[in-house]
Amino acid sequence: MKKKTLGIIIVSVLGAAAIFCSAMFTHQYLDAKSNKAAFDDLTNLITEIDKPQKATEAEESGLNVPALLEVKNTGEGWALVIEAVEGKTMAQLMAEQPENLEALMTQFVEIQSDIHRRTCKQMGRLKDKLNAQISSLRDELDASTRYELHVRLENMKPHTKITHGDFNPTNVLIGEDGKVYILDWAHAAIGNASADAAMTYLQFALEDQKKADLYLKLFCKKNDIAMQYVQRWLPIVAAAQMTKKHGAEKAFLTHWTQVVEFE
Repeated sequence: MKKKTLGIIIVSVLGAAAIFCSAMFTHQYLDAKSNKAAFDDLTNLITEIDKPQKATEAEESGLNVPALLEVKNTGEGWALVIEAVEGKTMAQLMAEQPENLEALMTQFVEIQSDIHRRTCKQMGRLKDKLNAQISSLRDELDASTRYELHVRLENMKPHTKITHGDFNPTNVLIGEDGKVYILDWAHAAIGNASADAAMTYLQFALEDQKKADLYLKLFCKKNDIAMQYVQRWLPIVAAAQMTKKHGAEKAFLTHWTQVVEFE
């Protein structure tokens, strides 16, 4: 399969992780802040994300991850230069082939389950990240809700599986030769696979409840996990998702953070 390199100019340091994901296989040029402080912060972010680290660690675990080749100043701004691959995302395939949705969703679940079969000692702990995210929501959630979320998280089983953290169909690319590429490792951590599944379920549910339900059914069947166990993670990962400050999702996510509804 023919590969090429392309530059992605970062809008801002704070948005770098999201752009690293969404622009990785498209030729997008975005407004940049061309200053030394932004570059230093971006370099630190890339070190945290990729070292080129998280992506490299994922690749070393046997997963197929695109390579970050360099960071450079293009004259217009700081750019990430990465490998590009010809192909389509799972999101594109699902939209183009609604009659094959179950088969595509089955493949999607198999890819995610393959990630969860692996581990990497160098990655940070998902539980630590989730605790910090819950604690940061003082303006969004009252103290009682945050307390209940912390208690629920503490009672969840500790696992050491690689969790992607943003596993959705836009982050899975199928190359023209059928090879699978997994994008956007900015949120990767070591933790419980059911937490990762709960986050994926929420992302589907934001757009299409039927797809969300199909995903959860197939994931639980594939991994012999009770749906109720994945659902126990929903308030926790909904709170984590709220930290991304997407205003349109606030009411939806706030509903899912109500722990008492899932007892």
